[in-house]
Amino acid sequence: MRTTLGDYGRLIRLHRPVGTWLLLWPALWALWLASNGHPHERVFVVFVLGVFLTRSAGCAINDWADRKVDSQVKRTLDRPLAAGRIQPAEALIVYAILALLAFALVLTLDRLTVLCSLIGAALMAAYPFMKRFFPLPQAWLGLAFGWAVPMAWVAQTGSVSRTGWLVFVTSMLWIMVYDTQYAMVDRDDDVRLGMQSSAIAFGDADRIILGVLQALTLLGLLLVGRELRLGGWYHWGLVGGTLSFLYQQRLIRERSREGCFAAFLNNQWFGCCVFLGIALDYFFRTP
Repeated sequence: MRTTLGDYGRLIRLHRPVGTWLLLWPALWALWLASNGHPHERVFVVFVLGVFLTRSAGCAINDWADRKVDSQVKRTLDRPLAAGRIQPAEALIVYAILALLAFALVLTLDRLTVLCSLIGAALMAAYPFMKRFFPLPQAWLGLAFGWAVPMAWVAQTGSVSRTGWLVFVTSMLWIMVYDTQYAMVDRDDDVRLGMQSSAIAFGDADRIILGVLQALTLLGLLLVGRELRLGGWYHWGLVGGTLSFLYQQRLIRERSREGCFAAFLNNQWFGCCVFLGIALDYFFRTP
């Protein structure tokens, strides 16, 4: 079977950029909040490009780890690796190239940020294997994706403040929300294949627990706004985020595959609402 450039594009999910946005939003929150609305230009470019490369590398290693499982799941059986259009060794080569490119970008920043990036790389590489034995792999993804926050804080200021850690924890809660919604799509298949997920662990309480996590996410963001004395624009952004969360609860009310996947996708707008609130608040702030 002949491999095409399109297959490599599908391996790293070029056709589904939502994952890049979901990883990028917390990094942008952190860059703007840590810099009082004026992130360093080079740091901004490194993080935007780095997020794209890291997410793409993560998709490649995830598909390599799940190549035998994906072929037995309806949603993923047509992925290039699961369908045999890409060989496992090729996926590892793609992962290595992308990871090295991302690391090369980080090397243009300070030493502490480079060290933080190594922790982030380890968290990301380990994530695909968590579902085999860890009952809440979505919490691990929260650590891996959320690690962009302390990295951005260090790159911008040289350390992580109390507010920075609060943004990190808040980001982790939000990531658990959307990755649990994603896991709800595959819950039946994961049970059949013996995989672990928060959707399985939460059982019939999934909607309630997601509601609690959403509420805690909003509470965390409110506390961030209070710490940094953010104003009206920021709080209007949180209003938009609240409406997004309410809509997601409506989408998952019957736990259908289509509804849960739509709720997952909607999270890109939650992240966007929060970022717009942050950016506009600093833009219109009186000197």
